[in-house]
Amino acid sequence: MSIEVTPELQQQAEQVVARARQTFRSGRTKAISFRKTQLRALYRFMTEQEAAIKQALYDDLHKSDAEAQLMELDTVMSDIADHVENLDKWTKPQPTQKGMAFLLDKTEIVYEPYGVVLIIGAWNYPFQLTLWPLLGAIAAGNCAVLKPSEVAGHTSELLEKELPQYLDKDCFHVVAGDARITTALLQQRFDYIFYTGSSQVGKVVLQAAAKHITPVTLELGGKGPCIVDSDCDITVVARRILFGKFLNAGQTCIAPDYVLCDHETQDKLVEAMRAPLVEFYGKNPKESQHFGRIVNKRHFERVKKLLDSNKVVIGGETDEETLYIAPTILANVSPDDDIMKEENEVFGPLLPIVPVAGKEEAIEFVNSREKPLAMYAFSNNKQFGQDLIDQTSSGQFCFNDTLIHAAVPSLPFGGVGHSGMGAYHGKFTFETFSHKRAVMLRTMKDEWLQGKLRYPPLTPKKVAWMQRFLKKNLRDEKRSWWSMLLVLLIGAGMAFFVMTCLHM
Repeated sequence: MSIEVTPELQQQAEQVVARARQTFRSGRTKAISFRKTQLRALYRFMTEQEAAIKQALYDDLHKSDAEAQLMELDTVMSDIADHVENLDKWTKPQPTQKGMAFLLDKTEIVYEPYGVVLIIGAWNYPFQLTLWPLLGAIAAGNCAVLKPSEVAGHTSELLEKELPQYLDKDCFHVVAGDARITTALLQQRFDYIFYTGSSQVGKVVLQAAAKHITPVTLELGGKGPCIVDSDCDITVVARRILFGKFLNAGQTCIAPDYVLCDHETQDKLVEAMRAPLVEFYGKNPKESQHFGRIVNKRHFERVKKLLDSNKVVIGGETDEETLYIAPTILANVSPDDDIMKEENEVFGPLLPIVPVAGKEEAIEFVNSREKPLAMYAFSNNKQFGQDLIDQTSSGQFCFNDTLIHAAVPSLPFGGVGHSGMGAYHGKFTFETFSHKRAVMLRTMKDEWLQGKLRYPPLTPKKVAWMQRFLKKNLRDEKRSWWSMLLVLLIGAGMAFFVMTCLHM
């Protein structure tokens, strides 16, 4: 269904992008000192507005103070600090290896900003998933247009009102609104687009980017499997799955979406989950300050439709007025049940367990579906995990835990195939928003040498010499060492001769 864009929204989008592009062309954002100043300002925004941010997150998703601090604020602030600390090093031109033909040349990779980037945030972690890409855009020297998700309305309103008070208003723009303003923005020409959300909207973003051949990062999702071996500590497994599944009321893109295990392990797992659920959220999770709510009525109704009362073994209670759905476990779920037919993850506090005969059937089940953003497995047998790494594909894989891998800054966070493209976190955040420019610096004083070889007429003798220096052949591993040494000595001799001539 096409979305109608009014002339007023079209004009607003055009003006925002034009202002950002004019500022970028001035070169203001390229100075490392400017980038650090803006990163520190973003950090200060999150510090000074902490109470307001937490209140907005509570109003949107019923997030507890602790969860908001750890999952929305600390993650981003830590990466800001990492970027400020390492930006001088990361932005330096990176020398590259080169063959003997280029010994006199300087070759390097220069990280340069793309220009004006569009960042479309998500509603489930509305601060983290909006500001984390922004810090990368700033660090790489871009101007940015920020579009928070309208689904998390309180958060979007706060970002629109307060963030411009901290960042350079000519470089960084917050545009709030519904799908119509998003559509208007996507009709503009950007130099890079970063989108977090569903695969359906991801396809729309990709189509819009294709019109201008704009590079994109798509952080999507998919049904993340969790495979449990019969050889495991079932008590530990239960706690770690529950932690990953019910954080943010199941509205996490890398949450375990469903469990695959044999029938006997399923029965043990269900029983092992009862006590931790009470420990985590009390006997009535509805009264717990640590259990969130579904973001709005539309998503509440969507998740509720997936509830099959005949399969519920734990939980199942709902309250439309407060958008509450209890932490729920469903057992003996069939691949044909509605909860498993959805293309995207459940994105709610429902955990289906699908019985399988064993590891081979679990692998076949996973491989018959789209590649997920994250995949989990539990076993005391390390080979069990290695077999899954070797025989399946996912954006991320975590063995014997859930979610926690996303806290490691040296690991890229991103999908593959249907679950997205591109990655960020840590240095990858800076690199995502940087174009790696190939640079070669030569002298004009060796023209006599260049003319001896590469200029026409290309005689057989010239071609033979050029091949010696330019062509890399597949070598026999038993090739004698002296022939390689001879080539190195010839190259070194020529380099010494040319350098001597240049200084005469």
